[in-house]
Amino acid sequence: MASSNGAAADAQFEQVIAALNTMQSSQVREEKHRATEFLEHFQKSPEAWTFGHAVLQSQTTSVEAKLFAASTLKGKITYDLHQLPRDSLTALRDSLISLLVQYQTGVKPIRTQLCVCLAGLALQMLEWRDVLDLVVQALGTDAQSSVVLLEFLTVLPEEVTEGRRVSLSEDELAQRTSELLTDNGPKVLQLLNQYAQTTAAQPPNPALITCLNSWLREIACSEVVKTPLVDVVVRALDSETAFDQAVDCLCTMFRETREVDESHNVIEILYPRVIALRPKIASAANEEDTDLFKGITRIFAEAGEAWVVLIARMPMQFRGLVEAIEECARLDKERDVISLTFNFWYELKNYLVLESYAPARIQLLDVWTRLVDIMIMHLQYPQGSEEDPFDGDREMEEKFREFRHSMGDVLKDCCEVVGSAECLQKSFEKIQAWMHNYVKRSPLPGSKVANWQELEAPLFSLRAMGRMVPKDEDQVLPQIMSSLVQLPEHEKVRFAATLVLGRYTEWTAKHPDYLQLQLDYIINGFKHPSKDVTKAAAMALKFFCQDCGKLLVDYVGQLHQFYEQVAPELPLPSLYEITDGVAHVVAAQPLDKIYDALRLFCEPIALRLMESARTATDKEKKCQLADHIQLLTIFVQYVHPHVPPGQPNPMVRFWAEMFPVMSGILDGFVDFLPICERVSRFYRAMLTSYRTDMAPLLPQLAEKLVSSFETSHQGCFLWVSGTVVREFGDEEFVDETTRNSVYQFLERQIMNMFKLLNTTAPKEIPDVIEDFFRLLGDATMFHPFKLLRSTLLQPIFEAALVSLELEQTDPLISVLQFMRDLLAYGREAPPTSTHRETPEDVRTAIKAAAAAMGERITRRILSGLMYSFPSDCVTDSSGVMLELVELVPQQVLIWIKETLELLPQGSVSPEEAQKFLTNIESAATNKEWSKIRYTLRDFTAWYRRKNVTPRSEITGIAGAEGPRFRYGG
Repeated sequence: MASSNGAAADAQFEQVIAALNTMQSSQVREEKHRATEFLEHFQKSPEAWTFGHAVLQSQTTSVEAKLFAASTLKGKITYDLHQLPRDSLTALRDSLISLLVQYQTGVKPIRTQLCVCLAGLALQMLEWRDVLDLVVQALGTDAQSSVVLLEFLTVLPEEVTEGRRVSLSEDELAQRTSELLTDNGPKVLQLLNQYAQTTAAQPPNPALITCLNSWLREIACSEVVKTPLVDVVVRALDSETAFDQAVDCLCTMFRETREVDESHNVIEILYPRVIALRPKIASAANEEDTDLFKGITRIFAEAGEAWVVLIARMPMQFRGLVEAIEECARLDKERDVISLTFNFWYELKNYLVLESYAPARIQLLDVWTRLVDIMIMHLQYPQGSEEDPFDGDREMEEKFREFRHSMGDVLKDCCEVVGSAECLQKSFEKIQAWMHNYVKRSPLPGSKVANWQELEAPLFSLRAMGRMVPKDEDQVLPQIMSSLVQLPEHEKVRFAATLVLGRYTEWTAKHPDYLQLQLDYIINGFKHPSKDVTKAAAMALKFFCQDCGKLLVDYVGQLHQFYEQVAPELPLPSLYEITDGVAHVVAAQPLDKIYDALRLFCEPIALRLMESARTATDKEKKCQLADHIQLLTIFVQYVHPHVPPGQPNPMVRFWAEMFPVMSGILDGFVDFLPICERVSRFYRAMLTSYRTDMAPLLPQLAEKLVSSFETSHQGCFLWVSGTVVREFGDEEFVDETTRNSVYQFLERQIMNMFKLLNTTAPKEIPDVIEDFFRLLGDATMFHPFKLLRSTLLQPIFEAALVSLELEQTDPLISVLQFMRDLLAYGREAPPTSTHRETPEDVRTAIKAAAAAMGERITRRILSGLMYSFPSDCVTDSSGVMLELVELVPQQVLIWIKETLELLPQGSVSPEEAQKFLTNIESAATNKEWSKIRYTLRDFTAWYRRKNVTPRSEITGIAGAEGPRFRYGG
């Protein structure tokens, strides 16, 4: 592929080089942006083919330019192969091989890109059958040529695996995968084995091991272990340059032998080699070689995960592997690699808890017992300063916190294998030992608590294991609970002890003798100067009230007094915590006392809200008002007693008295979104808590939702409206009069939304769009035929269409899911189980709408998939298209064809477009719905990768937007 000598080509060549120089220079951002934009457009042009080869063949061009040229060729081969005549592909192949020979001793990134180019061409050049033979023949197998050959062989499986990036059908991709990978596996193994033998006296080559790793999915491990390659990989673990590659390769072998019954012979060969590596664990730990220690730990951990079922079946034969993983965990001084073992312990636990593997559990019990000690040891805070154990390293602190919770999960696994009482006992013994030494030292009152880390760690372990301890445990926990409240005063210790008490509240509910002791300890925590301790006390109190609510029914007066005393001083999250707690105590009251208990707590809150509303003149005070509205919502969420049928709900009676307070606050701040959202949550909580008992309040609530949305245009009111539709939509429990009223309310909200869309583009109100289409989804669920027979059907379709211009995931998904469900009513079976059959007139209306608007729907969805939709919207987009195909199959094919004709010239070749259309038509004819899905997904994804960039000026298909929404109803 010779370069052009024309003046125009030379000028363009110079322009590209100049743009590359701009990118490498210190030019201003605008200049670099223009250069980037130019280069992106150039890379898609047919001239880029010639440029790429010319630069790579040049002796004077810079390395940066050559790397850009190689990257350009890679993109051209992946996305623009259709720009070349088919009979020129052989010349392209030969040119790439020639370039590989030229760069075999050159810059590695360029060589890698050229290998990817050749692999990508091999995938798409279906007529090229002797790929491996030709490349080996052209490149050679001597020491120098093998560098390129190994790299090409390495990238070939990766490129084939990523085959969806190119425009091949599923059948073509499957056939080509078989030809390039499956059929060539034995040849590649022979080549690698030959190379290993000829270089046996040399240090292990990382490229050889990487290549083997790349082919392990295609070459059976049972064949690999018959060759010296296994010994090459193991020997590479002693090489600094090949160590990482050897670890990766071994771990891939382990994963490929997970089917242990089929891989028994392979495991028999690999296992002794793995166990022989065990001395490296202590060696790496002693030398403090983190990378070596991490690699060795990974080998043992992944081997354990792969062969875990064999460990459960033959624990004594594989005990050495379990002990090696335990040793890795124990010797990890810096806690850098222990997390690599966590999944192994989880997988092994899943087998050992089964009755059929009880003998293995017994034989490995001592390992798991020691594992408890190891985990508690690693739970200790570092020995930093008293005020800050991490000495200001906040990143290390956050990492430690996350790490501890993962360690807690391992301790839960230990409880299942060893037994919760035994694990608790080990933690308690460590607490006792620490206390013994503490008392022995006889510290002065108020002195610092030395080595508090050794006490806090077993406390944390107690909390971590809480979920695994049965509520009737009476051997260890009584001793622990008596000891916790006597621990020396230290911020971290009190924090940990308080959270332990909060974790075992279900146990306390069964052992009320310990209630007062623990409750006093927790309440005293609110007086502590540490904010962390206060937060822990609030959380613990919440759990106490939740789980011991029935034991605290007579404490309502004291709790109210305490609540009013501490509430003004607490940070908001802690205030929410204790409000949650006292709400549960109120909920536990007898039905005849619950009204008064609720009033006792909520009336003072309401009075404070009204006072705050009068003085909330700036944003900060308005936000504080919004935050405190949530306090009432918490009571609504948890205080919903069972009321016998026919009796009025005392909670609804109380909240009816509070309704004017909330309505007044809303009216005064309807232009302030946080308050609108908090009041909406309050309304929604009433609906979900009291359900149809809310009927007496429904007219007031509906009117407030309509007027508030009409005034504020905030989607939260539509969100609550959807709850109204759902809670009063069941024909079995709601009379027809109420259902009709709800439908009229629904219509008013829909028309209010139409008025908003008359003046506001969906892109300006994405959250409102999401709430609106969620509301319409509820409408089609509970009032489908009434809505679909109404005059609202046409404007609803129009609203959905204009809303597809959005680019945010959640709003788009709400629109697409609604459209899919709406179109589904064109079928005989409706999309919901509420009705057995869709009435004929409704099906006719939906089919007519699909025929009338299907072209615009098709164009808009294809435009979104190819240009603007987030990837998470692909499934729902194809769902809409599938519904259209079912309803009007012939028209859809025409619409797709017409849409493709609107694409920018050169963005897709006629051959590619025809292949796509043929696949869609074939799938539609044969009703292969899944094939339509993946054909649509693959084509649009390929088009997008090929034609769309973050700086692309084109954001959709011309004309796909359609007219703006207009509603005159």
